[in-house]
Parts: sequence; structure tokens; C-alpha cells
Amino acid sequence: MPSIYTQADSNTRKTWFLITGFLVFIIALGWLFSYLLDSDAILYVAVFLSVFMSFGSYWWSDKIVLSMYKAQPIEKKDNPQLYNVVENLCITAGLPVPKIYIIPEMQPNAFATGRDKNRAVVCVTQGLLNRLDKTELQGVLAHELSHIGNKDMLLSTIVAVLAGVVAITANFFLRISFWGGMQGGRRSRDNGGLGIILMIGGLVAAILAPIAAMLVQLAISRKREFLADADGALLTRYPEGLARALEKISSDPTPMRITNDATSSLFIDSPYKGQQKTHWFAKLFSTHPPIGDRIKALRDMET
Repeated sequence: MPSIYTQADSNTRKTWFLITGFLVFIIALGWLFSYLLDSDAILYVAVFLSVFMSFGSYWWSDKIVLSMYKAQPIEKKDNPQLYNVVENLCITAGLPVPKIYIIPEMQPNAFATGRDKNRAVVCVTQGLLNRLDKTELQGVLAHELSHIGNKDMLLSTIVAVLAGVVAITANFFLRISFWGGMQGGRRSRDNGGLGIILMIGGLVAAILAPIAAMLVQLAISRKREFLADADGALLTRYPEGLARALEKISSDPTPMRITNDATSSLFIDSPYKGQQKTHWFAKLFSTHPPIGDRIKALRDMET
């Protein structure tokens, strides 16, 4: 059976492209801030943070996320139905069976993580197992396996971590600026208008850089959800199963006790129940495309 995961190689290239681009971007910010503040140490810190966080997110991101949500690993004897569904879908998709974890949360939700298909993890909440029937569960798990097959788990995690590094670097610069760190810098000794222009430019960059990084992260997250929906439906050959699952997941009001802005984009639906907005500006900063659009796209596949 030919692979349905046409984006796998593309996402691998995007991952390394984004890593390189973010590294250059963060180092450039570090250089600008170190120049304005007359401190080479800021550049060294920016380089160290960008390199350490990039490789750290590659090797340990899955362990960090699983620990954060207190996920527990299961074997076939612990939940034969769940394990059999995952195993059968993996045979169809031509993927190794990932490790399976359950989060002790009553909100129905799920995500996949891991740096490649041989070290992948599929994680579901107890609430998901309680709410969905077998066909709907197959749709959700096929969606998560599509993230694995398309290699976009690592892509989204890398972007999330590096976006955080941009925010940390920019916040550091703003704090030093407001505390008077600019007073002894090179720009304060420049009697011309160039010093003021560069200082203002540095402040604007510090404010806008985290926003730009976050928008890149969110755009990637929304696009990959549509792709995983389509590939998941192709895998089960029954788009309605995933469509019904998304309806149940999105309409369930149960809050998640533990959640985090940096990892919310990993889930099949936003864990922030009742906080989604419909205004276009709110959608711009949403980690997920509107559920209605996703369900419509799935049901259009059947026509």
C-alpha cells in the first residue's frame, strides 16, 4: 500500500529549515541587544540558549510533555481494546506501534509526540476513552498516527520551544532597558539621531519578535491539523468517524486540570474549553482551526 503521508519528507526539511532560521533569528536579536546594551555577554547567552534549547527540544521534548501531564504508559493487558485499535491502524499505515499513554483527565482529548516514528508516543485522556465509541476512537487515533507518519510532531515541538526562546530573549532585553541598562551603552554615547533610532528599533524588535514567532508557531499548528484530519480519514476510510469524534470533543465542557500554552497546540482540540472565540483577531492567535471548518472538510470528503 503506498504511503498516504506525502508531507513526511517536506516536514523533515521544514524542521531543519526552521531550526536554522530560528537560530539565525535569535542570534541576530542577541547581537542587536548586545550592541545596544554594550554587553557581549548578551550575545553569548543568546547563542547558548538557542543551541541548547534546539537540541534539548529534539532529545527530551516527549519526556517533558508526558511528565507535565502525568501520563501513564499502558501495555496490551491494561487496555486490550485501545491497544488493538492502535495496532491495527499501524499495520494499515505501515508504521511501528508507538508507545501508548493515558492521561488521568476527564476532558476528551489526545496528542502524539516523539522525535520520529520509532520513538513515537500516542497519548489519550481517560475522558476520551469514556466518551467515544470504537469508530470515533479509530478516527482520533488515525489522526494522531498521521502526525507521526507526516513527521510533524517534532516540527511543532521545535517551533514551540524556539518561539519560547525568542520570547525569553526579548523579555530579557526589555527588562534591562526599563531598568536603565541602556544608559551606559554605546547608543547613549552617540550624539547623533542614529543612536535614538537604533534604541527605538531595538525596543520595537523586542516587542514584535515574540509575536511574530508565536504567529509562525500557530500557523504551522493549524495547517497540520487539517492535514492530519485528511490523512486520518484516508487511513480509516470513514471520515464521519473523526467528524463525530470532533463534535463530541469540542462540545464537552470538562476543563483540563493541567494545561500549558506552549503544549496546547499538540492536542487534537484546544484544551482551553469555553475560551475559544469567533472573532477574526482571536482566530489569528488560535492554536487550532475552527472545529466547524474541520468537520465540514471531513464531511466534504464523503461527497
